[in-house]
Amino acid sequence: MNTQSALQPCIALEGIHGVHLVPHSPFTLEEIKNGELPQTTRERPTAETSQRLIMQRVWQQRPACLRPIHACVSGDRNVAETIANILTSLPFIALGLQAPRKNLNCKLYANSLIGVGIASSLYHASRGKLRKYLRWADYTMIATTTVCLSRALRDENPKFLMAASAFFLPIQPLMVSAVHTGMMEVAFAKRALKDPELRIAHNVHKMSSLLGGALFIADDLFPETPYLHAGWHLAAAIGVGTCNKLLE
Repeated sequence: MNTQSALQPCIALEGIHGVHLVPHSPFTLEEIKNGELPQTTRERPTAETSQRLIMQRVWQQRPACLRPIHACVSGDRNVAETIANILTSLPFIALGLQAPRKNLNCKLYANSLIGVGIASSLYHASRGKLRKYLRWADYTMIATTTVCLSRALRDENPKFLMAASAFFLPIQPLMVSAVHTGMMEVAFAKRALKDPELRIAHNVHKMSSLLGGALFIADDLFPETPYLHAGWHLAAAIGVGTCNKLLE
């Protein structure tokens, strides 16, 4: 007797009181070969697997402030625009070499400016998959510079603020840049009110900051317009140059 004949309902049993035949058996038969036990096709999730799935869902649903930047990697559509963006990145290296180095915090800030110029130049000269990583490095280096400048201007910054800045620096550099740039603007304005010699530098700084902000937004809204990014480089370099007056 084979398996198929054993599963077929017997006609002789039909009609007997108390006997109920089902058309399909709820059990499946598996052939056992060489004495091995049949393996189940579905394993029960373990506690470790469940915890890992929960952590993955929590991480995928994390807020936007904890997500890495997704910067635009377009731009540099031709050789002329690439050369312009690289050339306008070089002033940051010059500003870093000329920045005051009277203490450790000032040295860190000066070296970070040099890093901004190098990172920006490498990004604009890059192509392919490497470009998005260099874009992240560019933004992160800019945020690092704002943190170093904030520390150089005010050594007694709250430890919680500096720790939070270090945590968010690699994942949200734009947010870190905004916070520390705002702190620098407040410090610059207070110093300019007390020191008349800084008022001219502060006025130039305000104009360059407004122009740089407008060019930065325009570069994002009108990505097909050439040389907007290079203009933002120059406006930002002028603003950074006026900030060096605060460290003298």
